[in-house]
Formats: sequence, C-alpha cells, structure tokens
Amino acid sequence: MSGLALPFVDTERLKRRITALTENRPGVYRMLDHTGRVLYVGKAKQLRTRLLSYFRARYPDDKQARILNAAHDIAWDYAASEFGALIAELRQIKRYRPPYNVRMNRSRGLAFVKVSGGAAPKIYVGSSPAPSDVRHYGPFRSVARLEEAVRVLNLQLGLRDCALDRPITYSEQGDLFTAGRRAGCLRYELGTCTGPCSGFVTEAAYRGQVDTAVAFLEGRGVAPIDTVVAEMTRASAAAHYEFAVKWRDRFDALEWLFAAGNQARAAIDALSFVYLDPGVYGDDRAFLIKRATVRATAPAPHTPIEMQAFRALVAEHAGPEPTVGPIPPAALDETVLLLSWFRRHPAALHRAVPLEEWLDRHPAA
Repeated sequence: MSGLALPFVDTERLKRRITALTENRPGVYRMLDHTGRVLYVGKAKQLRTRLLSYFRARYPDDKQARILNAAHDIAWDYAASEFGALIAELRQIKRYRPPYNVRMNRSRGLAFVKVSGGAAPKIYVGSSPAPSDVRHYGPFRSVARLEEAVRVLNLQLGLRDCALDRPITYSEQGDLFTAGRRAGCLRYELGTCTGPCSGFVTEAAYRGQVDTAVAFLEGRGVAPIDTVVAEMTRASAAAHYEFAVKWRDRFDALEWLFAAGNQARAAIDALSFVYLDPGVYGDDRAFLIKRATVRATAPAPHTPIEMQAFRALVAEHAGPEPTVGPIPPAALDETVLLLSWFRRHPAALHRAVPLEEWLDRHPAA
C-alpha cells in the first residue's frame, strides 16, 4: 500500500512479547508504524491466538503478513466479550482511520437509499456512508431489488439519475437560454425525467417531487403507488393489457420498497433496550442501546449506588425519538453492526430489557 512506512519491526522480539504478555480473551489490537500511527485495527475472540497467526502468515501473499511487515509495534486492549470487542473495534477504526482497514465493519450485501444535497437532489443506491449533506435510508438486504425499485421511483417522479456533479439549470434561469435548450439524456424525451439539467422544470416543481419521494421513503406518503395503481387500472379497463403488466411491475417494485423501508425502520426502533452482556471472565457489562446505537456502557450494575447511577443514564435516553427520517451518517456503521449482531445472535435478545421496563424494575431511590 502506497504511503506506508518502511518496515521497522523486529518480528522475533515482537513475537516473544506477544507470546509472553497476551491472553486468550476477547480484545482489540492496533498495528502501529514507527511513528505510532495506527495502520490497522482488528478484533479477536481469542487475542493471543489471533496475534500469533500474523507471524505464521506468508509475505507478500497474505494480508496479515503485509500488515506485520509495515508495522513497528502492536498495542492491544482487552474486552469483556466478543460483542464489546466489536463495538470497540468499530469505534477505533472511526477514530484512527487506519489505511489497512478498507471496509470497516459494514456487512456485505447491504445498501442504503441515498438522497443527495445540491441544487437538484438525486436519489440513488449505495453501500458506503456519503457526505453529511446526503440522507440515508435503510439498510436494505436485496441490493439488486433495491436498485430496481429506486429506478422505478425516479421514473415515476421524473427525478434525475445522472452524475452528481452534472450542472443544473432551472427554467426560471431563462436568461441563460440564448440558444435552444437540449436535455442531457433521452429520459426527458421519453417523459421519465423533468430535465433539471436543461431548464425544463422550475426548482420548486423539482424539489416538490423530491419531497414526495422522501415522504415515500419515510413511510409518510404513498403518492407514487397511488399514481401507478391509477394507471394500471386505466390500462386494464381499456384492455391495454401489455401496459397494465408494465404498471403492475412498477407497483410491485414500489410496494416492496415501501414495505422494506418500514421493516428497516421497525428493526432499528426495536433495538432500544438495556443489553446485559456476559463477560468471559465474569466482567459483565450493561449496554444502553437506543435505535441501534450504543448510547452508553458501564460495568453491569449490582450495588444500589451502581443501580441508581445506571438508572440515571437510562432515564436520560428513555424518552421518545422520531422513528422517521434518515439515519445520521455517523451512526450508519454502528447501526448495521448492531442489526447484524442481534440477527445472528437472537438468543442475546433474552438478555435485553426495554428501557421503560428497566426503569420500572429499578425505581429511583
């Protein structure tokens, strides 16, 4: 990888240190260059075994060997459990932005519907967090189906699907059109784009269509489906069955998108509880999770003073929060991680207590 420091590591010395000092328990480790810069962050259920595996990797074929070859030292922290190590790994990756961590912890096969900022917002599909002016909805598991549904939504509302950096000119900027106007693609000619690139639509009209799409994505409106149903009914009544089939396909795509969006919001909202996570060595921890993000964590409370202190944290976050709207970009990776963890470990939910129930169980002193 370009830009990384030349290797300075004494592998035999480092291996002896790892062998002597690390334990086989969950943890997070950092590979450091000679300046202390973090090159890579990883996690392990058995830290000693994972770190020693780096010294058995073959250079240059194995990524582990390439990371070790660029490193000067290894630092590590223990975690109470695999879950705690996952959270710590993600947060350290976000903090240090190591060059060898290219994918972070985002699950493969997931994507978001994104609504860009800018003069003419664009609605599209992507799997990585975008800049802060982009709204994210989801996550969705069926990426191909999601892409088709978003394509239909754009067609139905006449929204652009061109490059994000394409110049935008609205019709009220008429003094710019000394020559004939020409759309940037065939979609305007086909009637499936309002043409914000070439002055064929006002800004208010285009943004109104974007607002309709956002209301649909947030489950607040079904106007795109209503329009499709009306066209499908009209085509069927006129015995234009080939057109009725086309409208039915659009209906299926939009209905799936609406239902999948509602399911994603419900799944995120359901992850609001106190999660009691058993530690490998009895060092249990309590995680306060609200809408699929960890808001606070502490050693599992046992004494009255600990109970009251943790109760104060729960009370701070127990109030209602909006269940519609985009996912904050900074929370995307943690949201996906928590959704994935509890989907893969459903038994863990037996150790989860809803926030209001926790407050009822542990009244204020």
